[in-house]
Amino acid sequence: MNGVRRLITALAAFAVLLGALQQQPYNGPRPPKPDIPYLLHADNLVETEVGEARMEERKNQTVHTLPGAASPVRTPLAEPIFLFLSDKIKPEKLALYRLESTRGQREIAFPNNPRDMIRRGPRPVHLTFKRLDENLYWIEVNQYLDNGEYCLSPSGSQAVFCFQIY
Repeated sequence: MNGVRRLITALAAFAVLLGALQQQPYNGPRPPKPDIPYLLHADNLVETEVGEARMEERKNQTVHTLPGAASPVRTPLAEPIFLFLSDKIKPEKLALYRLESTRGQREIAFPNNPRDMIRRGPRPVHLTFKRLDENLYWIEVNQYLDNGEYCLSPSGSQAVFCFQIY
């Protein structure tokens, strides 16, 4: 019994030591402004286009529109990575959606009926969040994205952070 306790204690100490070795401090680029997602391009950070969506009601749906047919912020990465310095916005509240370019603007439409939302509503893109430092987060897209317009937006807000994949 005493030998089993020593073995368990040794394994627990080894696990703690291994965890400490794996938690190396992040020493890469840091976003200069809080609450704005930055695209990570090697060691460079590219600020996403910051804006506010305009909301309007159309035939049984709520449409959120942004001016301009395309974002000036572009990335060739089909699975982009963002660095996010959190102050007021919690990173887990961010959702990524694809936008449609129509009539010289970008938009996304959400059905007003909850049943239609489940069946036909736009789906957010899967994201992974990893805490790098006290308020610094690594946000990674978990699926291949086609070329087009995208935006990150905190739930319950009209704030948007847009970019284009080319």
